[in-house]
Amino acid sequence: MTKPRPAPLDEDRNAFRRAMADVRPLPSRTDLPVQLQPRPKATVARAARRDMLREGPPMAAHAATHEAHDDMAFRRPQLRDDVWRRLQRGKFAVEAEIDLHGLRTHAAQDALRQFLGDSVREGLRCVRVIHGKGLRSGAGGPVLKHAVSLWLRSVENVAACASARPAHGGSGAVYVLLTVRK
Repeated sequence: MTKPRPAPLDEDRNAFRRAMADVRPLPSRTDLPVQLQPRPKATVARAARRDMLREGPPMAAHAATHEAHDDMAFRRPQLRDDVWRRLQRGKFAVEAEIDLHGLRTHAAQDALRQFLGDSVREGLRCVRVIHGKGLRSGAGGPVLKHAVSLWLRSVENVAACASARPAHGGSGAVYVLLTVRK
């Protein structure tokens, strides 16, 4: 008489138990020092970034203040109406995005400048900038949203920008249409 063969699942469990028989957990290591992330290093010199972005004259710092619910919209005069409508409707594929939440104004400007420079260099057509709605900015209104609006207008490579559709961040984000280098 032959002995009944164990089910395949039992064989797997037994094989696993045999393989793990001499395994012991590692001792916990609470004495390890916390390793800080190294500071990012600039990949492009500031002068080179300025040349790459072809910045125009700085915009007036006293432009109208934005409310948290205000939509952002800007276009260069040479942009065709049909392209402008497509951008406003979110019909361009967003090829890259940057989230500026939590950054101070100066750090956000540097990050945005680097991002736009990289995007132009890579030949991207449409990007999204998430600046936040500024709901916790206090009585002064959304600081970063206002600053991003001014910065984008001062960069010649920006053909247009429009507040994102609600599914893509609404008035807390903006689509940016970049000029294509030839």
